[in-house]
Amino acid sequence: MPRIRTSRTKRPPEGFEEIEPTLLEFQERMREAENTTGKGSKSESLAPIFQLHHQRSRYVYDLYYKREAISTELYNWLLKQNYADANLIAKWKKAGYEKLCCLRCIQTTESKFGSTCICRVPKAKLGKDAPSTCVHCGCRGCASGD
Repeated sequence: MPRIRTSRTKRPPEGFEEIEPTLLEFQERMREAENTTGKGSKSESLAPIFQLHHQRSRYVYDLYYKREAISTELYNWLLKQNYADANLIAKWKKAGYEKLCCLRCIQTTESKFGSTCICRVPKAKLGKDAPSTCVHCGCRGCASGD
């Protein structure tokens, strides 16, 4: 969740005004997702929150690395204010992790068998009867080979 701006915080860098409406929309959608009570398991109710977190981080990543629409100063400010996940973006820059949905999917301690999540397996290597949805975040496949 982004920090609340107070009078003591520094003013946002130049260019923030152009992307602020989109970031506020993400914040509102996140608030709605947090307030809705999920039916089912805890992981099913947290899936929309993980997906919105991914979308917001991907938006900032695309603005800086793909479109080069924001400055380095604004990018660093957005990361410091928690508008995007710096650790997730760091993984996206590495080969093989370009489509990673969340950091929980690559942590071996999060799975029963000490491996990565099922969504990290390319769909070509999965059988027809294998589950295709991640239990952590609801991802349907974030392997870079897909």
